[in-house]
Amino acid sequence: MRGKITKQAIDAVALVADAEVVLWDSEIKGFGLRARRGGAKTYILHYRAGGGRRTPLRKLTIGRHGSPWTPQTARVEAKRLLGLVAAGVDPANTRTTERGAITVAELCDLYLAEGSSHKKASTLRADRGRIAHHIKPLLGKLLVAKIGRADIERMMVEVIAGKTAVSPPKDRKRPAGSMPTGGHGVAAQCVTLVSILLAFAVARGYRTDNPTKGIKKTPVKKMERYLSDEEIARLAVALEAEKKKTGNQYPAAAIKLLLLTGARRSEILGLQWQSVDLGRKCLRLPDSKTGAKVIFLNEAALDILRSLSRLTNNLHVIPGTLVGGPFVGIDKFWDRVRTSAGLRDVRLHDLRHSFASVAVGGGLSLPIIGALLGHKHAATTARYAHLAAAPLRAANDAVGAKITAAMLINLSHAAPKRSA
Repeated sequence: MRGKITKQAIDAVALVADAEVVLWDSEIKGFGLRARRGGAKTYILHYRAGGGRRTPLRKLTIGRHGSPWTPQTARVEAKRLLGLVAAGVDPANTRTTERGAITVAELCDLYLAEGSSHKKASTLRADRGRIAHHIKPLLGKLLVAKIGRADIERMMVEVIAGKTAVSPPKDRKRPAGSMPTGGHGVAAQCVTLVSILLAFAVARGYRTDNPTKGIKKTPVKKMERYLSDEEIARLAVALEAEKKKTGNQYPAAAIKLLLLTGARRSEILGLQWQSVDLGRKCLRLPDSKTGAKVIFLNEAALDILRSLSRLTNNLHVIPGTLVGGPFVGIDKFWDRVRTSAGLRDVRLHDLRHSFASVAVGGGLSLPIIGALLGHKHAATTARYAHLAAAPLRAANDAVGAKITAAMLINLSHAAPKRSA
């Protein structure tokens, strides 16, 4: 059948039983409408790439009749495709390439399966959470080859606004694990992870560039809380009260060790006795966030470790209730203790900051503090540089007081004596 493809012509197409009918357009060569048994009507285009009868016939499907494909839009698309053919481009090859391209969601799965073996388990858990809760919902359907800077910036804005955040249920118990949140910090982490994913895509040949370069992440306010001497005293009282109340010596010991060593929570809660070297006054961790690590122990930390009972059925220094397992209730314990001590705004990680604060106040250099904390990069320790102002001010005040005292003494000696 041949004739101009219009809505009236399409409606009038009569289907032949057990066959299909093609209405070829009388104006655009190769442009047609295929009507199949059952009522399906599809716009198609046949052409020969390169010209000449010896070149293979290509058959393309433009789309099924109905929104967005009408006779007019399908006609425009057919002209566009034939324009590519005239320019020496084979649209069929382009379509094949696009079908073989992967989506961002597929890239995420591939990266987790083949590109993340160098990452630690804790980092991978965080990556999986960001991928599942933020990246896949916002970018997952986009083709890796076509994702642009605007798409990533849009994701960042939506995460900041909390579009993918989940509120705790009000009518039932809060589910275990962390809840997806929004905000500037989460958005910055998502952009960083997308950059890593696209670098992986470049390495695998899915695209030639990384569009995250040059994206300005919103500044993230560092949450750093330091305990004062008076707050440390209140914390000690609350720990002793909670220990007596529960009859469990281990959670309080864990909190004290975090404060006395500056260790990360995972390093203390996962600590096993085989890594404790009391003779050389240190902990020898086979693995940590920054790899194998030695944590030096002061006398106060040594006294706590010596006071702890060792269980025959559990190798953990801070054992849990399950045989062989670590203590897992530290968050609930800490929440009770900090409430009792009037320290509701203090997080467990702030104990590590407080260790660094005391070290800076004691006059230790940043490289020494970085070594004590196990920092891999000097820039990580540099966040505590502003704390060095406190001992400098104290020293400056002491020097000023000494000079002032000397001046007063000299002035009293130099004062003229009055005659009788």
